[in-house]
Amino acid sequence: MQEIKGILTGSALTRPERVKSRGLRKVLQNWQLYVFIAPAFFYFLIFSYGPMYGIQIAFKNFIPTKGIMGSPWTGFDHFVRFFESYYFWDLLWNTLSISLYELAVGFPIPIILALAFNELKSGFFKKTAQTVTYAPHFISVVVMAGMIITFLSPSTGIVVHLIEWLGFDAPDFLTDPKWFKTMYVFSGVWQSAGWGTIIYLAALSAVDPGLHEAAIIDGASRFQRVRHINIPTLVPTMTILLILSMGSLLGVGFEKILLLQNSLNMESSDVISTFVYRSGLVDAQYSFSTAIGLFNSVINAIILVAVNQIVRRTNENSLW
Repeated sequence: MQEIKGILTGSALTRPERVKSRGLRKVLQNWQLYVFIAPAFFYFLIFSYGPMYGIQIAFKNFIPTKGIMGSPWTGFDHFVRFFESYYFWDLLWNTLSISLYELAVGFPIPIILALAFNELKSGFFKKTAQTVTYAPHFISVVVMAGMIITFLSPSTGIVVHLIEWLGFDAPDFLTDPKWFKTMYVFSGVWQSAGWGTIIYLAALSAVDPGLHEAAIIDGASRFQRVRHINIPTLVPTMTILLILSMGSLLGVGFEKILLLQNSLNMESSDVISTFVYRSGLVDAQYSFSTAIGLFNSVINAIILVAVNQIVRRTNENSLW
């Protein structure tokens, strides 16, 4: 009798079976939520995790006619070849310098803009300023590169003519390697700074107005209220975005660099991503380019985990 009762109540099931049964019941009870997330799940499964099968060609001498499984193994030969090449340190330096330059200039500007917009009274000027600053975000990379080339052209560039009209000698922005990184970084800041302020403005909207009212009663100036109320509110958001930015330190996008790159500025414009593009798609060195891309991804992952651990030990505003 006890055995039959135990079967009816489920107590006769082993613990793994009970856990599995409870999990199945939860899935059936909330099936709408699982259907809702299914497209995103299958998207990442097919387009992000599925292609990881091809990573193994980084350790093979990939021959398209033999396929991935039929190609011979070479171990770490492609990695050693890249590390011992004469262009390794140049590529690494260009990639790091552009990323750090972009981080140093581009990271604080959205914060400053958000603090400034937050202090403006709602009205035509505030709406116009916000629209003007984040509108460039919707310009495609190809159009943006074309605009940069047009504005900085030695013969027809409006920026060059303006500098010469002021009585100065305009540098060769498009061909001088010394100016490429500055041109790339500041054009990127112009395009993305306004859009980045949206996240910080959303964080500032959570500030309790009572804090500002109490600070005003205590005689705090506007600068003091920004310093002691608004900025501490932004610190968690700033920390998360900084961790994510550090996680892509070596992941400088090649689209705009490739469009602005030429034989004269190659000295400072050639980064790891553009070299992978040339090696893989132009020179058909599939295994070699995959090895370089894998190295790039692994280093980015290590930096992301390391920075997250450092932040986690200093405060609670980490990714995990």
